[in-house]
Amino acid sequence: MAKLAVLGHGVVGSGTVELFLKNREQINRKNGIDLELGYVLDIRDFPDLPYSDKFTKDINDILNDDEVTVVAEVMGGVNPAYDFVLSCLNKGKSVCTSNKELVAKKGAELLKAAKEHNCNFMFEASTGGAIPIIRPIHRCLAGNDITACAGILNGTTNFILTKMITEKMSFEDALAMAQELGYAERNPEADVEGHDACRKICILSSLIYGKHVYPDTVHCEGITKLTLEDVAYAKSWGGAVKLIGSVKRTEDGKILPMVAPRFVCGGCQLSNIDDVFNGIMVWGDGFDEVMFYGRGAGKLPTASAVVGDIIDCAKHSKTILSQMWEDSTDTDFIADYKDDSVSVYIRVQDSDKAQIEALFGECEYISREGQPENELAFITPVMAEKTVDEKLSALSGNVLGRIRLFEG
Repeated sequence: MAKLAVLGHGVVGSGTVELFLKNREQINRKNGIDLELGYVLDIRDFPDLPYSDKFTKDINDILNDDEVTVVAEVMGGVNPAYDFVLSCLNKGKSVCTSNKELVAKKGAELLKAAKEHNCNFMFEASTGGAIPIIRPIHRCLAGNDITACAGILNGTTNFILTKMITEKMSFEDALAMAQELGYAERNPEADVEGHDACRKICILSSLIYGKHVYPDTVHCEGITKLTLEDVAYAKSWGGAVKLIGSVKRTEDGKILPMVAPRFVCGGCQLSNIDDVFNGIMVWGDGFDEVMFYGRGAGKLPTASAVVGDIIDCAKHSKTILSQMWEDSTDTDFIADYKDDSVSVYIRVQDSDKAQIEALFGECEYISREGQPENELAFITPVMAEKTVDEKLSALSGNVLGRIRLFEG
């Protein structure tokens, strides 16, 4: 009989324990394992729970118990999670986590520790909640050259944008509703400024291309500057505004990870993903494109992915080498987003078409209901982003909005 330890008993931690205990008999039978709940680490007391006797406040109880072979870290944050996880791996105990910040910042080091001690560090729940994406990339799609990956990676921002699109709510009102419904934290910065999506695209980039991509090397923009006017122009253009995390290989062999709002055309599947749902698209030479869709967050959806990793950890007695990447000591392999060729939506005030076309060439003009006479909105031809910057600096009037188009 092997033991499972769960670090943290918050939303995801309690969901993980709940799901594991509910289905334990079936899990053990179907997977040929014999696993029981051994410990739950938390500084709080939960005397009324049926498993209250499993709680401990001391990580050493878990580290020093040789019967603990699998640990689920669902505390969140880097500290003390990093120290706890590294200590477990150094003891040969496999660890699975939903902690995207931990994986994005410390993944290479923790994967190395797992390999050195013949155990596993798994993180399916860190990127898409219940959506399976880590396993498909390093197993099912392993025979392909993956050229790009992009998607809606944050349910909170997608909910806010959906309300702005369908109900014409302001950003502030939509955020307040998201907080009231429990989709957004009291401090929503990680979601609305794009940091959460950035951590997830770092994990996916590292896994796909084999080298650790750190969050501070990724150009990241959130949705706080989006307006109802921008949303209206996107709808008139035939699409929707979405916060997209993406990575692609560039022509010179580098990679370009990025998080930013995008105009997504109505013909792209991502434009129709609404509310708190996520969608992730992957492009490769053998399958063209595939898409993964589902709830990207929540107590039981995330717990589902954690329990899946728990089972995998319990079944494997050796390190799964396909789920590895090496550390990076430089940023030479990451392309400058300013060199990328893009088409951009631009909204200007007190400018004119003659000057716009003299600078940008032939543009596509779009309109919206209630458009002021002194406002113009247009889509530029494809050009390097730094060229767009240069031309905008020479354009008279005020730039009110600027959003890249999604090329997927």
